[in-house]
Amino acid sequence: MKSKSNQTIAYDFKTRDIKVLKKLLPYLIKMRARVIWAVSFLMLAKLANVAVPLALKEIVDSLDQTNLVLILPLGMLLAYGLLRLASSLFNELRDAIFAKVRYHAMNLIALGVFKHLHTLDLSFHLDRRIGGITRDIDRGTQSVSTLLSIFVFNILPTVFEICLVIGILWLNYNLLFAGVSLLTVFFYAALTFAITTWRMKYRYQMNDMQSEANTNAVDSLINYETVKYFNQEKFEVDRYGDTMQRWENLATKSFTSMTALNFVQGAVIAIGVTIILIMAAQGVVNKSLSLGDLIMIQALLLQLFLPLGGLGIIYRQIKHNFIDMNNMFDLLERSSKVTDVENASDLIITQGEVKFDNVTFAYPGKEAVLKNINFTLKPGQKIAIVGPSGAGKSTLAKLLFRFYDISSGQISIDQQDIKLFTQDSVRSAIGVVPQDPVMFNESIYYNIAYGRSGATETEVKRAAELSFIDSFIDSLPQGYETLVGERGLKLSGGEKQRLAIARVLLKNPQILIFDEATSALDSYSEKMVQKALVSLAHKHSTMVIAHRLSTIVDADQIIVLDNGSVAEQGKHQDLLDLNGQYARLWEIQANKKTL
Repeated sequence: MKSKSNQTIAYDFKTRDIKVLKKLLPYLIKMRARVIWAVSFLMLAKLANVAVPLALKEIVDSLDQTNLVLILPLGMLLAYGLLRLASSLFNELRDAIFAKVRYHAMNLIALGVFKHLHTLDLSFHLDRRIGGITRDIDRGTQSVSTLLSIFVFNILPTVFEICLVIGILWLNYNLLFAGVSLLTVFFYAALTFAITTWRMKYRYQMNDMQSEANTNAVDSLINYETVKYFNQEKFEVDRYGDTMQRWENLATKSFTSMTALNFVQGAVIAIGVTIILIMAAQGVVNKSLSLGDLIMIQALLLQLFLPLGGLGIIYRQIKHNFIDMNNMFDLLERSSKVTDVENASDLIITQGEVKFDNVTFAYPGKEAVLKNINFTLKPGQKIAIVGPSGAGKSTLAKLLFRFYDISSGQISIDQQDIKLFTQDSVRSAIGVVPQDPVMFNESIYYNIAYGRSGATETEVKRAAELSFIDSFIDSLPQGYETLVGERGLKLSGGEKQRLAIARVLLKNPQILIFDEATSALDSYSEKMVQKALVSLAHKHSTMVIAHRLSTIVDADQIIVLDNGSVAEQGKHQDLLDLNGQYARLWEIQANKKTL
C-alpha cells in the first residue's frame, strides 16, 4: 500500500478542519436542545467551581481575626460545601444530557457512511482496500464522540473558566495579576500549538502504517486457503511484521518527542505561577492583601492551570480526531460514476425483452472491451454468450445490471433505455448467479432468504428444491441453520453455486443471468439444475454466459464473442454447420471428453 504521508504532511489544517466542523454541525443542530442544556449546566458547574476559592477566602479571613473573638464561620463553610456539591451535580447533569448527543451523532454518521458505500459503483469496490476502509470508518466514528466530548467537556469549560478567573483577578486586584495570568495562558497555548503541530507528522504516518497493517491482515485472513496453497505463511507474517515495525518506530518517535512539549508546558506554568505568588505574598507582607487573598489567588491559579495542563493532550486529540474524521468524510465525498438521471422513474417490466443496440464499452483508461454489440433477447427465450476468456462475456452482464454505464449505444428492456430509469428498479428485474458466488457468514437459510425480503419458509425451501440443494441441506446435522463460514468457505464450489441459484430463484425476477453458473457442478447436479432452468424458461428471459458448450445446446440463440465483437450468432446446429469458431470450440470440448 502506497504511503500517503507526503499528502498528509501537507495537510491544510485550517481549510480541512473547518470542512469537518461544517459536516458535524448538522448533527449538533439536530440535537440542539440537548446541546443548549448541556452547555448551560457546564457554565453553572464552572460558576460554582470558581466561587469555591471566593468562599475559601472568606473562611480564612474569618478565622484570621487576631484582635477579635474567634467565631466559627458556619455559614461560609456550608456555602463552601454546597458550591462543591453543586459543581459536581451540574457536571453529572451535563454528562447525562450530552450522552445522547454524542452517541446519536456516532450512530447517524456510521449509518450514513455505510449507506453511502453501498451507493458507490463497482469500480470503487474493485479498487478498495476493505481493511483500510473499515479502519477509517472505525476511527472516524469514534472520533466523532471524542471530538464532541472535547469541545463540550474541555474546550468550552476551559475557555469559560479562564475568562472567569482572569476577570476575578482583574476586578479584585490590580491589572498586573490578570496580565501575568493572561500572558502565561497565551505563551502556554502558543508553544503547545506550535510544538504539537510539528509533532503531527508522526501521527499521519502512524495512521498510514496502521491502515496498511490492518489491510494486509484482512486480505491475508480472507485468502487463508491461498496462503496455505502456496506456503506463504512466513511471507504474510513478515509483511505484517514489517509494517508493524515501521508503525512501532513512528509511535516511539511520537511518544518521546512529547517530553520536549511536557517540559516547555511545565516551565511556562511554573514561571507564571511563581511570579503571581511572589506578587501575592509581597502584598500580604505589605498588608495590601490578606492571607485569604493569597489562598484565593493560589486556588484560582490551580483552577486555571489544572485544565490548562491538559491543553497539549487535548490539542493533539483534536488534530488526531480531525485527521481520522477527515479520512471518513473523504469516503462520503466519493461519488458514484453510475448515477440516475434527474427525476428518474421506476422501470416497468411487461415482457422482459432485452436489447443491446450497437453497444460499445471501455473500462476507464483502457481500450474498448466491447465493440458495436447487437442482439435481442426475446421474452421467455434463452440466449447464450460464449467465447474465449477476455472476450467480454461477463462485461455484458455487468452492463445490463448497470454496474457500469456503456460508452455508446443503448441497452433497453421492453424498449426502455435502462439509463433513464432508477438503478434500483432495473436491478430488481434482473437476477444474477455469478461465476464465483459469495455467501454471507450466516446460515444456509439466511443466504437463500436473502434473495427476497419477507419470503416465507415454504418459499425458501421450494427455491432450494428447484436448485437441487435441498437433499444436501437435509443431510446436514443443523439443516438450514448450518453456518456457511466466511464467504461460504465451508461449502464446495458446486454447493455454493446451487445456493446462489436458489437465492436468485427466490428473487424470481423476469430476467435471469447465469455467469458460468454451472461451471463447478458435477455432472448429476449440472443436469438437475439444467432441468430446473428448462422448466423455468417460459417464465424468464435468460442470458447464460457459458464455458461448457454442452450446457447451452438448447439455447434459442448463441452469441459467439471474439475480441469484443460478435463473431457468430445463431442456434447450436446452425453454428456447427457454419463450421466457424463455435464449431472449433465444440470440437475441442468434445475431444476433451473422449480423452
